[in-house]
Amino acid sequence: MKRSALGVVLIAVVATACNDGRATANEPASTTPASITVKTHVPENSHPSLPQRSPGASPSPARSSEDVHPIGWYAHVAVIDPVARARMRYSWHKACPIPIKDLRLIAMSYLGFDREVHVGEMVVHRSVAGDVVKVFRTMFRARYPIRRMRLVDDYRGDDNSSMAADNTSAFNCRRVTGGTAWSEHAYGRAIDVNPVENPYVSSSGKVLPPAGLRYADRSSRARGVIHHGDVVWRAFRSIGWGWGGDWRSFQDYQHFSATGR
Repeated sequence: MKRSALGVVLIAVVATACNDGRATANEPASTTPASITVKTHVPENSHPSLPQRSPGASPSPARSSEDVHPIGWYAHVAVIDPVARARMRYSWHKACPIPIKDLRLIAMSYLGFDREVHVGEMVVHRSVAGDVVKVFRTMFRARYPIRRMRLVDDYRGDDNSSMAADNTSAFNCRRVTGGTAWSEHAYGRAIDVNPVENPYVSSSGKVLPPAGLRYADRSSRARGVIHHGDVVWRAFRSIGWGWGGDWRSFQDYQHFSATGR
């Protein structure tokens, strides 16, 4: 058990070697609440906040040899309650192809590019929530870095702004890029991972987000870049998801989805 400078005692949970992360000064104001009860993955419980120990709580158990950080691996899946619904005012509306009751809010650990541990959030379809937790636990244990993980509502539901911030996100009730059909994100069955390091590259060579141009050459071995057959690709393939980097006519290197579309 460790104590932070603020005197908040965090509860150690099973983790692999990791560190935590800090947000940059130019990020939008977060809609993430200020505190979370740390526990292992428990589906459909009340919405958590950041890890903290309640006053008068019994001492934490002794740390195991695997615990290398006071947060470690953490995941919590919650139904979309009225508080979460109010936070999703940009990403979900009544015209969306699925009802909000079919969505789940996940709070979970991730390793930042600063080599420190953060707790981020994403919304996915309830049918894939458990699989998504499994994938991100694998990525966490492999020390794969994620820039940030915030609801797209922190960017007013704007996909371009979320990508420009290198934000890893899932549900957003929007159309496909350059089309009118619903995106797989509108069903909560797609995730974009590190969009800057893994950009969308159209058949004409257009790169989104523009900051991803330096990563359009996929020979790069920079941190966060996804390659066919690597730990991220294998983690998603293990739950049957396809990768946009394997598409032929154009590539969406950030994109993984349950349908492969």
